[in-house]
Order: sequence, then C-alpha cells, then structure tokens
Amino acid sequence: MDFPVTFHIFGKTILAHPLFEAGGMFLGMRYYFYLKRKSKEKLSFNTSAAILIGATAGALIGSKLIGNLENPYTLFENFTIKKFWSNNTIVGGLAFGLLGVEMAKKIVHHKESTGDLIVFPLIFAIIIGRIGCFLTGIYEETYGIPTDSVFGMHLGDQYLRHPVALYEIAFLILLWIGLKFIQNHKKYPSGFIFQLFMISYFTFRFFLDFIKPRVEIMGNMGTIQIVCICVIIYYIYKIKNTSPLYLNHSR
Repeated sequence: MDFPVTFHIFGKTILAHPLFEAGGMFLGMRYYFYLKRKSKEKLSFNTSAAILIGATAGALIGSKLIGNLENPYTLFENFTIKKFWSNNTIVGGLAFGLLGVEMAKKIVHHKESTGDLIVFPLIFAIIIGRIGCFLTGIYEETYGIPTDSVFGMHLGDQYLRHPVALYEIAFLILLWIGLKFIQNHKKYPSGFIFQLFMISYFTFRFFLDFIKPRVEIMGNMGTIQIVCICVIIYYIYKIKNTSPLYLNHSR
C-alpha cells in the first residue's frame, strides 16, 4: 500500500483522513438518532437542543484548541486561521464536549446523565475516523514513532513505525464488546457506561501518546497526555461516587 491514500473527487485530490472523518461524524450521528428513537428515555426539545449545541460547540473549540496547543512553542509562528483550523484532536473534542454538555445542562436545569446513548455512536465514529488516519500515513500527525517490533509498518517514509491508528481501532473494538456486555448483563445507574468509556479511552490515549511524536510540556508528557490526566482524575471521582449506587442496583 502506498501512503498517503488519496481520492480524486470533482477533479481534486483529497486525503483519506478528512473524508473518513466527515463520514465517521455523519454515520455516528445517524446511529445516535437511531438509538435515540428506540430509547425509552425521552428528553424535551429544549433539553435535547441545548445538549446538542453544548456538545458541538465544546467539541469544536476543544479539538482546535488542544490540537494547536500540542506544540505551543510554535503556535504563533506564521499564525494563520487556516493553520489553526487544520489542527485538531479527538481528545480535546471529547474533553471540551463534555464541558459544553455540563454547562448546557446547568442552563436548562437538567440533572440526569445523558451520556450513555452517545457512547457507541462515538466509538463507531472514532473507528471510521481512525481508518482515515491510518490511510494518511505520516502526512498528518496521527502516526507512531519508529520501532523495530513486529508491529512496525512503513507509513510513507523509510522508517518502520507503530501503526497507532490500528492500535486504537483494535482497542475501541474490544472496548465496544466490553461495554456492550456490561450494558446487556449488568444493572447500573444512568451515565455509568459513559463514565467507563471516558476513563477507558483517556487512559488508553495517555499511554498511546508515549509512542507518538510529541512536544514534551511537563516532564516527558505532551499536551494531550496532560488533558488525559485531568479527565481521568475527574472520572475517577465520578465513578467513585457512582459505585455505591451501582452496587445497590446490582443486588
């Protein structure tokens, strides 16, 4: 396979990543609305609209902000809106999307958790997006450092590199299976599946980024890893408070 994989659409050459990213978001949203129609939990229009706006705005801002802060030392060197807009990361999108939802819920005075329904559409969308990341090789910053392990692949240069996008796809498939098992065989309070997803994914990303090129900000950690730690701490606190309720439901 030659990297990057490109597609010719209307006379223009387009990288696989943005196409798969857009396709993942579209299919993920369709999957979410399908699950929402089947769900027994019905939210009012105002609540649903507020949560959707909060999640979208937070994710958009967060993905761009954290994406650009991955290398804060060069953020303002030759700064352009196009350059700022092209940098993004799912870690920032998830973290700030969560913040946007929580703010929206406070505005409309909604106290119940609303995250469980979005978990599997999110995983689905990320998997599709990561296929695009893999097909783009080293031509966007979603590749691994050189390695001499059996997993090493040529992704567009002379080095064998960790195919971190494939690692993430494999992890997400296993996470999907695990969360589905819990959803189908366990009783749990509202929001518990989402909490498990967030702490699992951010823990995985924290360790994955050690085998990705990164600018070290604190110790040997990059910006994304610092964000991961903050989210992990937050969800350890959330799950700790959820656990007694979970045990009561499981009896």
